[in-house]
Amino acid sequence: MIDRDEIIEVVTRQVLAALSGQSAEQDLKNVQQVVDTGAARIGYCGNGADVPTGLGGYIDHTLLRADTTPSDIDRLCDEAMEFSFAAVCINPVWVRRATARLRGSGVTVASVVGFPLGASAPEIKAMETRRALRDGAREIDMVINIGALKGGYHDLVKKDIAGVSDACREVGAKNKVIIEAAYLTDEEKVIVCRLAQDARAHYVKTSTGFGPGGATVFDVALMREVVGAGMGVKAAGGIHTAEQVREMITAGATRIGASAGVRIVTGEEGGSGESY
Repeated sequence: MIDRDEIIEVVTRQVLAALSGQSAEQDLKNVQQVVDTGAARIGYCGNGADVPTGLGGYIDHTLLRADTTPSDIDRLCDEAMEFSFAAVCINPVWVRRATARLRGSGVTVASVVGFPLGASAPEIKAMETRRALRDGAREIDMVINIGALKGGYHDLVKKDIAGVSDACREVGAKNKVIIEAAYLTDEEKVIVCRLAQDARAHYVKTSTGFGPGGATVFDVALMREVVGAGMGVKAAGGIHTAEQVREMITAGATRIGASAGVRIVTGEEGGSGESY
């Protein structure tokens, strides 16, 4: 049985090494080994809660396909209300329609910004955010400037995130920062989570679902230990079963992005797509 304190210790050393510019190669190997051999059994959910039996409230019911139609959005919203999902996560063009259909239901509308490449200018991301918020979105899932991060332009990445965070905070909305972990080294994952904290974001999120890989238990555990209990962690990309959801929550996720939400909560075929 892997002790949660062991993960905390090695990740803390890795964080300090990353922030000080020292080599963290061995600690990274230790973290990976710890998670690979038992992260799904650490029993940690950020706030120490037990993994819930009802998973709907953790799920952002997601539909981001290019061929999405108005009737697809209506069905997504109806499913979100039926199964009490936390939010629907959709492209900006559909926010107004979803907001009208979900009014009074308690289901939040989330929209994506700089999606899926993250390569828009910071000013454009902030403007895109404000438009989605005006249309009714109350959560924004933004993609970081991945190339800037990998090139060491950390001030630009922080500015990019802060512009969206500031726009969200003006209306009491939340900013979820998609780090697209599959493109990053573990040190870069640590750095961008710290930048998201400094930029006053509310969540860090693993993936767009359109990159080279989706959510992993290791990445969720690493992100949770970096940001602590003060931020949310959203796992997204390739999550299709209730067991996967429980593993992500156990590792520290507080929100799950999935297009397979209906299948996850019912165990049956259905939902609005399986691509995310």
